[in-house]
Amino acid sequence: MPDVGDVVTAQLLVAPYDATTTATLAVTAPDGTVSTPVTSTVDSGQTWTAPLTYTAAGVWLLRWTVTGTGASVEIEQVSVAPTPGAGLTGRSYATTTQLANQLQAAPPLDAVRQLADASKSLDDALLTAVYDTDSAGMPTDPDVQAAFAEAVCAIVDWWDETGDELGADGDWQSVSAGPVSMSRGSNSISAQPVANGYLPPRAASALRRLPSEKLRLGVVATPW
Repeated sequence: MPDVGDVVTAQLLVAPYDATTTATLAVTAPDGTVSTPVTSTVDSGQTWTAPLTYTAAGVWLLRWTVTGTGASVEIEQVSVAPTPGAGLTGRSYATTTQLANQLQAAPPLDAVRQLADASKSLDDALLTAVYDTDSAGMPTDPDVQAAFAEAVCAIVDWWDETGDELGADGDWQSVSAGPVSMSRGSNSISAQPVANGYLPPRAASALRRLPSEKLRLGVVATPW
């Protein structure tokens, strides 16, 4: 799979072919822009090539049109990966170095995205929590910064252990509503309630170790 910025040579083999064979290429970028790179052949019409640069992530459409002998239309879709970390929004409370140190292992290649997503999960859990922040909403107390980094790394580690990054969860055997009724798998290790959300046990513990004057969580429900 190519990445953004890759320069490639698009290629088409034509059969049958002869001196009347001509091939042109129309390239549709993910945003709908169409370009027509110059095509050429070095073997009298059997092999056609064109230079192509993938300038954006997404699905590219390559449409070859062959006229003359071997006339046909060939369509190829190419999925292009983004530059790692590109397109991520929001803040992250931990770095990939902190994650590697906490895991005592090499972090996953998409660690930047996972840390950003885990930071959003932490924000959801601490929606009504009170702590000192700067103008960007980042904690200013070193102890809170360290606890948030530990918690976020614990969330990523939890996702790796459970395979439930999306929260679809195998933790609940049944769920119903009106009135609410939930049952938990007897062998599962459940996330724990903290303030307004649920966090993995180690993430919750990192926050609970902070003194109340640095992080006020409000009423913390008793873990089940």
